[in-house]
Amino acid sequence: MGSLVCSTTFTCVAEKSISDLNLIMDKTQPGSKSRPFPVTTLFKQEQQNSERKQVTYRIPALFYDSHNQTFLAFAEKRKTADDTDADVLVMRKGIWKDGRVEWNGDHELLSSACQPNHRSMNPCPVYERDSKTLFLFFITVPFGVSEHKQIHKNKNQARLCYITSKDTGKTWSHITDLTADVIGEQVKDWATFAVGPGHGVQMKSGRLIIPAYVYPCHSLNCKPTSHAFAFYSDDKGTTWQAGKRMDGESCECQMAEIIDDKGNSTLYCNARSTSGYRFEALSESNGEAFEKSSSAHKLTETGHGCQGSVFSFAPDQAPEKTWLLYCHPTNPSKRTCLGVYLNKTPWDASGWEDCKLIIHDGPSGYSDLAQCGDGKHFACLMECGERSEVEGIAFVLFKLSNII
Repeated sequence: MGSLVCSTTFTCVAEKSISDLNLIMDKTQPGSKSRPFPVTTLFKQEQQNSERKQVTYRIPALFYDSHNQTFLAFAEKRKTADDTDADVLVMRKGIWKDGRVEWNGDHELLSSACQPNHRSMNPCPVYERDSKTLFLFFITVPFGVSEHKQIHKNKNQARLCYITSKDTGKTWSHITDLTADVIGEQVKDWATFAVGPGHGVQMKSGRLIIPAYVYPCHSLNCKPTSHAFAFYSDDKGTTWQAGKRMDGESCECQMAEIIDDKGNSTLYCNARSTSGYRFEALSESNGEAFEKSSSAHKLTETGHGCQGSVFSFAPDQAPEKTWLLYCHPTNPSKRTCLGVYLNKTPWDASGWEDCKLIIHDGPSGYSDLAQCGDGKHFACLMECGERSEVEGIAFVLFKLSNII
């Protein structure tokens, strides 16, 4: 993107105490303004003593409970960095207090989010506000079975599952497997599928949305193509349905509800693509189908593609409608320089402004956004490191004023 403007650059650092974080100053480009920027590493790659393998944490997902002012940060714990070595989901809890977040001592294993001889992947939380229930969706896949193997054999082995919590992650329910009830006979036409990763959405109508993508079955001579779609529920998560998949090539995705100044609601999707640009789509049926889709030529995709996060919010400047934030590596060839973009007219793909905030200037990958605290702060949970983006998952706070 030739017109890319990066006015502020920040560097990922190891976890430090809150008092130390206030003294951390970002690295800046010439002419940019230096300001305090707290960054906390929540999950860090670990060397196994008995083996040369490194335990790796990947695929971040972030949830903020405004009632308890609590963050829940989720990730996959893997035996190595490889997808096929994913194992269990983990969580850390942080409390928002006086403009900062205090994190608990160590991560928790989500032991109920497991099936025998399967690995758990792609955490995707969504909150149902009436019942005050947090759903944590994910997929499980048999150990050793890769996505490529499923696509090559035209045989899905992924399962659609969730667990729930009514006490902000203190306790969790037993696992629920929705595969037979929600996907049913369609699974014969799916080579594989996954949810998210990253957060889901509850719309103002009450509908719950879980972003997802599927590889339809294809002939062995046909190049496999993924298509984004949504799982949705209109009864507070009791039953779920699968929406229609999008026409364009689209993969890992996140969705957001956008509302215009007349109160009209539309579901927006931002998805990974191999076209060189992000894939965007709009649904006027609240996720049952996506009627309008296009390549977002102002949002360059990275290399072979990378997951990105999108989040809608009502700004103080225009509280009657929503704006969009989007987070993704800004380098067009490799996963580095994680940036945040703003769109004040989210119905228009050309409304994306040039990136004005880089929250990690080194290797960086998957991310998830949330709004928190007084509503003026935003948070990002991101993969980042000094030599590789899989070295750790870090938490960052920033303000809208950092972007505008």
